[in-house]
Amino acid sequence: MDVVELSRFQFASTSIFHFFFVSLTVGLAFLIAVMETIAYVREDRRHVYEKMTNFFGHLFLINFAVGVVTGIVQEFQFGMNWSEYSDFVGNIFGVPLALEVLMAFFLESTFIGLWWFGKDRLKPWMRLGSIWLVAIGTQISAFWIVLANAWMHHPVGYEVVEGQARLTDFAAVVFNYKAWLYFFHVQGSAWVVAAFFVLGISAFHLLRRQDADVYSRSLRIGLVFAAIGTVFSVVSGHTAGQAAREDQPMKFAAMEAQWETSDSPAPWSLVAFIDEDAQENSFNIEIPIVGSVLAYNSLEGRYEGLIPLNEEYQELYGEGDYIPPVTWVYWSFRIMVAVGSLLLATAFLGLFLWWRRKDGIDTTRWFLRALVLFIPLPWVANFTGWIVTEMGRQPFMVYGLLTVEEGVSANTAGEVLAGLVGLWAVYLALIGLDVYLLSVTARAGIHRKPEAQLVAAPAPDYESVGHQGYERRN
Repeated sequence: MDVVELSRFQFASTSIFHFFFVSLTVGLAFLIAVMETIAYVREDRRHVYEKMTNFFGHLFLINFAVGVVTGIVQEFQFGMNWSEYSDFVGNIFGVPLALEVLMAFFLESTFIGLWWFGKDRLKPWMRLGSIWLVAIGTQISAFWIVLANAWMHHPVGYEVVEGQARLTDFAAVVFNYKAWLYFFHVQGSAWVVAAFFVLGISAFHLLRRQDADVYSRSLRIGLVFAAIGTVFSVVSGHTAGQAAREDQPMKFAAMEAQWETSDSPAPWSLVAFIDEDAQENSFNIEIPIVGSVLAYNSLEGRYEGLIPLNEEYQELYGEGDYIPPVTWVYWSFRIMVAVGSLLLATAFLGLFLWWRRKDGIDTTRWFLRALVLFIPLPWVANFTGWIVTEMGRQPFMVYGLLTVEEGVSANTAGEVLAGLVGLWAVYLALIGLDVYLLSVTARAGIHRKPEAQLVAAPAPDYESVGHQGYERRN
């Protein structure tokens, strides 16, 4: 692999590692804020919701404490491997990154400490307000990061002066439709990650008939979140796909492995064996009309193919190959859709079982076992979705303005490889630590202490009645 390929692989892999923590933090913060609100409002069941909030809040704190450093390392890579890119976009890219730190990072860091470590000293409304500010902070953080990423896909509000993109219209960047589409999709997917995390752990304890009063309620809260999150993800993802047909047609064609412009109505490729060298599919099962429905919400409509688009791009941007890695984009898209559809069906099946069987859902063992097995699936959908998004815009780093080869630093392959090995070692160690601590804490539940704990995030004392002190401090 050359310097460009190594640099791409390093940034892609470390971004996926980082998003392992981020998606759970963003979704779980909001879900715990809702649990805390119910604990505050429901005096008759307060002791149950207190335990629930403390238990899942402890898991949230572990993930936040271990994962926060992985985001800082991401920014170092801009200077290490992508100095030409940083020089080109620094005037624009620096604004959302700075606002993310000023508006979100300090907000999250301050109030997460108040919420967790001040639970025995703060008045209940202060504790409730603290966790909501943490939840809002995570949403603000996600927005600014996604906005910066979306600008690379759809640059707006800029002019190029002396080889640098300079900001001319901040409002255009903030209200970039691509940013809001991506933000809604990321938000929905984070809710799905958090919801199935809560569902899986709740199901694990219900299967063992442990603390059913707590976990049967968290199961129901998780089901509602999972249903909302999956619908939100599907709608925003479908809209983002149709937007790509208009402003990134090469990505849309790669998602369908469509080499030549389709007929109208357009079919949808269910399974294809892709030969990128020959620029054709050696085997393809297509479903008539569905391609037009997905692309236009209509029974009519065609979309352009990769080969004619490449010719158009060559006239527009100069000689070169502008076709992205089709196999990666095509199969990642299908894995994401298949997993997302399974999670959507599971969420609504759970709501149906809740409606039909009432408390019987707590003893429906085949469904509970499935929920435990499904815990990793939302991450799979997340990772493959990002592969579609980022590999689909190749070879551009900033769409239409800067290619990946133009953005890379003047490093040697050995220098990049050394950084890659070091970052992988650090990230894998952090993920291993996070998964281990989350696993032992989740398995321990609220009836015993976990086998291992972070000193900075010790397990709560669930046996103390009114641990959050609502009664004592009201």
